[in-house]
Amino acid sequence: MTIEELLAFAGRHPYLSMGLAGITVALIFTEVSGLFRGYKVLRPAELTGLINRDEALVIDLSPIGDFEKGHIAGSKSVQMSQFDPESKLLAPAKSRPVVVVCRTGVTAAGAAKRLKKAGFEHVYLLDGGVAAWRQADLPLVKGRA
Repeated sequence: MTIEELLAFAGRHPYLSMGLAGITVALIFTEVSGLFRGYKVLRPAELTGLINRDEALVIDLSPIGDFEKGHIAGSKSVQMSQFDPESKLLAPAKSRPVVVVCRTGVTAAGAAKRLKKAGFEHVYLLDGGVAAWRQADLPLVKGRA
């Protein structure tokens, strides 16, 4: 396929060409912004390794009712409204790996940014949250921590 053929296709199908260009730009933007967010995103299997190997502190931002229905073993419940990087739970862990978790992985991103901005060295986010953990058939603990 030559450049002339691609340009001819683009001329005959402008909407398809614009759609492809838009998707390409969106993918590039997403990948580049991921490089500058300051925290790393983990899959559930990577989180188990981090907990076992580096004794990571897991902070669960789920509402207390959801936390009691099922949470990652050893995780600490912190309500998003009370989340403070300088709290007595978090401040001593500035040099430890800290993993922020919520139900779906959306709420935790803001908390991860705040931790990184507060000077935490190793900040992680569980991709997909507790739902991804459950989908990976990993165990959850019920009740209070």
